[in-house]
Amino acid sequence: SRNQINTVKVDEFSLTLIPDTGMRLSIDVDLGITSAPSTTKEMQLSILADLHVEMNPEGNLELVPSTCKPTLEELQSTEEMDRSAPCTSSGSDVDKQINVEKICLEVSKLLLFPNERLMSLAAPFPITPSCQVRYVPLAAPMYSEQGIIISLQTTFQVAGTAIPLPVSPVPFSMPEPTSSSPSHLTLAFSEHFYTSLFFALDMDGAFNMTILSPLTTATLAEKITQVGSLFQEDLPVVLQATTRSSPHVVLEEGKAVLKLFLTAQIGAVSLVFQSFLSVNVDVSARLHISVTDTRMIISAAAIEDIELSLAASDVGPVLAASLEELFLPTIREELSTQINEVLRGGVYLPHIVSFTYTDVNVTIHK
Repeated sequence: SRNQINTVKVDEFSLTLIPDTGMRLSIDVDLGITSAPSTTKEMQLSILADLHVEMNPEGNLELVPSTCKPTLEELQSTEEMDRSAPCTSSGSDVDKQINVEKICLEVSKLLLFPNERLMSLAAPFPITPSCQVRYVPLAAPMYSEQGIIISLQTTFQVAGTAIPLPVSPVPFSMPEPTSSSPSHLTLAFSEHFYTSLFFALDMDGAFNMTILSPLTTATLAEKITQVGSLFQEDLPVVLQATTRSSPHVVLEEGKAVLKLFLTAQIGAVSLVFQSFLSVNVDVSARLHISVTDTRMIISAAAIEDIELSLAASDVGPVLAASLEELFLPTIREELSTQINEVLRGGVYLPHIVSFTYTDVNVTIHK
């Protein structure tokens, strides 16, 4: 209308959770409205809007209003000659001051910004230059007394192609919340998530490595005599390790363990790599998990167990004790370094733009 709004004061702006339904947005605004040079009206605009989150056709979560009820009432009227004179207006007179039908449209516009943020939840996040993770909402959220529950499905891509997951996921549910916890947000990741993460990294070749041994063919021949007959000159000994089956992660109470299954070709390098031993290497590495900003930082805190067994030999039988004496220290050190190098960038957690995690507690359950 032709009225002029001189002052706007937001008295209340709150969002409350309604179990099994959604959220309620409540806004109270005091308005100073001039309808004539000598008349100023103080009015209160109250808006109650019920909101919920649904899945849009693109598969993104979207905040939408289900109901919107604006009300407008006059608080006082002031005249230049008598500022305390009471004034009453009918509902139709009040409605003429502001077009209340347009208020709900403005409430919908308020949701554009958070909806842009929600779309970023399903964006792909890099793990390595060619490996990515995405968190895709499975359905609209559920609302309970404890809060809002969102189920996400994790997908991993290697070189732009979604990879098949190595195992079928077992039933998974959120751990029981701690009533005394002050946390605003609880994230739960299944054992299957971690196994799939390391499977994706394995598909990306992250655990294929070349390890330079401190041994040479001459020093190795002191323990394995037939090595000396293979090489006329003293050459450096190199291990080329590749995974022979998919890695997996086991979660126990207070403990996460990565199990890697490698085959190491042991040989010498002159013009080309010449392998003369093949050794199976089974590794159990304890994982440490923390959170920085929006990333989960995973590192191999300790190599708990390594088993070496002879797979093939061009230099005759080799005792397991000799394999461990010759190669175990080098493999133990280099494996831990390699795992931590692969994981040092961290794995992005579900988040939206301008969002970060602070004061994080990590608890591991079986």
